[in-house]
Amino acid sequence: MTHDLESPVHPDQLPLLDDELDVLAAWVALDQVRVVEAGCGNARLLRDMLKRHPMATGVGLEVDGVQHARNLAAPQARLCFIEAGAQSIPLPDADADLALMLKSLHHVPLDQMDTALNELARVVRPGGWLYVSEPIYGGALNEIVRLYNDEGRVRREAQAAVNRAVADGRLWRAAAERRFAQPVHYRDFDDFAQRMLYPSFADHGITDDLRERVRQAYQPHQTADGARFVRPMHVRLLQRVP
Repeated sequence: MTHDLESPVHPDQLPLLDDELDVLAAWVALDQVRVVEAGCGNARLLRDMLKRHPMATGVGLEVDGVQHARNLAAPQARLCFIEAGAQSIPLPDADADLALMLKSLHHVPLDQMDTALNELARVVRPGGWLYVSEPIYGGALNEIVRLYNDEGRVRREAQAAVNRAVADGRLWRAAAERRFAQPVHYRDFDDFAQRMLYPSFADHGITDDLRERVRQAYQPHQTADGARFVRPMHVRLLQRVP
C-alpha cells in the first residue's frame, strides 16, 4: 500500500476530525474575512463558515458547469459563485484575505498548478492566507478508489507545487501544517457509486466489469449501518509575502 511520502504515520493512526473548519478557525481570524475558494464544489465548508461568521463574505470558483449551476440554484447571503478555475481568477488584485483549496489542487492540470498558486497570490492581499487541504494517498478508502481513479501522481504533484511555491519564497511562505483523518460514511454500495463513481466533473470510464470489481472491494466494509472509512488529510497554511 502506498502512502503520502511526507507522512510517517499510517492513515488509520491519524486523529479523527469531524469538522475541518475547526482547523482553519484555529489558524486564521474569520470574523470579517473575505474568502475566495478555488474548486469549491458544493462549497460546504465555505457555506458553514459564513453561517458562523455573519460579517464574512465569500466567492466560490468552480469549473464544473453542472456543479456551478447547482451552486447558483442554492443562493446564500454574502456568497457569490463564478464559473472559473484557479489558473485564471476574474477578481482584482489583493481582493481576498483568505484563499481556500479544499481537495482541489490535485484536480488542476499538472502544467498549471504553479500558475494557479501564482494567481491565488495575486488575488490574496499581502499578509493574507492560503489554506491548501489535500487527501493523503493511503487508507482503505483509497485502495477502493484507486481501482478506477488512481490519483497517486496528481496528489504528489500537488504537494510538490506547494513545496516549490514555499521554496521560491517570493509569493508564499509556510505558516502551519497538520495531518488528520476525516470520517466518511456510505449507506450502501449504491450510495458509494452515486457519490464516487459518477461525479459530474469527471468521466472515470466505469464499465460493468469495473463497477463489479469496485463493488467487490467495497463490500467487505459494509455493515448493518453502512460502510465507514477515514480519509487521511494533509493541510498546509501559507501566508502571502508582503
